[in-house]
Amino acid sequence: MKRAIFCIFFAVTVLSGRADSVTRIACVGDSITYGAAIRDRANHCYPKVLGDLLGKGYTVRNYGVNGATLLKNGDRPYWKLGAFKQATDFGPNVVILKLGTNDTKPQNWGKVGKEYEADLRAMVTHFKSLPSKPMIYLCLPVPVYQTRWGINEKTVKGGVIPVIRKVARDESLTVIDLYQALSGKPAMFPDKIHPNAAGAKLMAQTIHSVLKKKH
Repeated sequence: MKRAIFCIFFAVTVLSGRADSVTRIACVGDSITYGAAIRDRANHCYPKVLGDLLGKGYTVRNYGVNGATLLKNGDRPYWKLGAFKQATDFGPNVVILKLGTNDTKPQNWGKVGKEYEADLRAMVTHFKSLPSKPMIYLCLPVPVYQTRWGINEKTVKGGVIPVIRKVARDESLTVIDLYQALSGKPAMFPDKIHPNAAGAKLMAQTIHSVLKKKH
């Protein structure tokens, strides 16, 4: 029933040219969402490419922040950043949540990693409670091709991803598997952590394919 209502909403959005019927999509995340290390980031980060793929009737905003963690007690909690308030005030109809890469750093996961599940649930609850009642999608982190800045593949695979899948099941949310989509593609990661423009495009295409199937 919920899906049917949302499909109707999307149909009305596409057919109507009114500004107030534009579907607002908030891309919440870290430097990978922001587009760090991408040349001409403004035009090649994944949220911009996603907006281009979706076309008329959608407004996609980039709320990625370099170094951001989902953990409230991490070294740079997204909760305390201006982007969190901006994403909230945007009144999104859809939230694409991709946080977890920076949480794998030893100073984060090693100290408060056990809080990741509760903090993820809290963020889901926060966005669910907005008057706009957004659909929320949880993204799995992209692969880590070399441990840098404390970011590591072991914790991504064995720590973060299982928790995201668990919360998604419990909350009946859709998972977008960016990990699988970008696996085996180290050439798309010049610094082994951040995808380049080609990687960001693949992220956008993967997210777009899920959105179109659902709506």
